[in-house]
Amino acid sequence: MTGRPRIDFSEYLPYLINRVGSALVVDFGGHALAHHGLSIAMWRVLAVLSNNDGQRQIDLAAKTSIDVSTLSRVVGRLVKMALVTRTRSATNSREVVVRLTAKGAATLARLIPRAIAAERAAIAGVSPKDLTVVKRSLRRMYQNLAPDVSEGSAANHARGRAASAASSSRHQPGAGRIRR
Repeated sequence: MTGRPRIDFSEYLPYLINRVGSALVVDFGGHALAHHGLSIAMWRVLAVLSNNDGQRQIDLAAKTSIDVSTLSRVVGRLVKMALVTRTRSATNSREVVVRLTAKGAATLARLIPRAIAAERAAIAGVSPKDLTVVKRSLRRMYQNLAPDVSEGSAANHARGRAASAASSSRHQPGAGRIRR
């Protein structure tokens, strides 16, 4: 069977990225986050709010790479845990603003040092110059794969997905039908 496609998984970039991400999730997620009843998605929301509190939900979606409907459920769970509040925007009643509570800030104060420690463990032995290149390269790869999101517009990304889904459903038999 010569000529069949082959891949060297040990050099395959998506595998390498996933492998590092999975190890970080097991370490940080399985220990620090689990202790607080948090998921990785919840952590991402809290982490974004730690730097920029009072974010519109649509902006949180873009900054966390969580789709809007999933983010709404994640924020709902964080509200029930009293880690954030969700209120209507003072300037636009259709927009929702998410803010940290005192309990959320206290939880972050305990988690951020653990997150930094996990990152330090992951980058041990990597030179600052190489780390700069890795981060710049990862940002560029993300832009290549999600150009609408990288421009900071979750709304444009959602519209693009909807247009793409509508376009592809026109070309697929039975697409668009609700199955029960």
